[in-house]
Amino acid sequence: MPYYHSKAVDLSFEKAIERVTEELNKEGFGVLTEIDVKATLKKKLDVDFRNYKILGACNPPFAYKALQAEDNIGVLLPCNFIVQEKAEGGVQISAVNPLESMKAVENENLKAIAGEVAERILKVLGKV
Repeated sequence: MPYYHSKAVDLSFEKAIERVTEELNKEGFGVLTEIDVKATLKKKLDVDFRNYKILGACNPPFAYKALQAEDNIGVLLPCNFIVQEKAEGGVQISAVNPLESMKAVENENLKAIAGEVAERILKVLGKV
């Protein structure tokens, strides 16, 4: 199983970010962090890179359940979504596959939580 889910969209880069954020909100997620990789690479390395943003999404009830099951799970939170302009053109949205990322943690209680989060992430991608 892949470590991420991905979808090409027929939207501008900015509109894709807007739509992902809207659909995340509908599924109970908020965007806690937004990392502009293009701007960061320009500032730190003086290199040009395509539009690429990482959105750190969190669903507080699921995060709380996960933290109750495994106190160090915060190293794998939040759920990251990527919106990027592909070099060959077009915009792609990708999201972490929590079922895969949680496999690294040997805690059976996390499987059900990861499954529920994965369902919501797939709903978000399906609606964008």
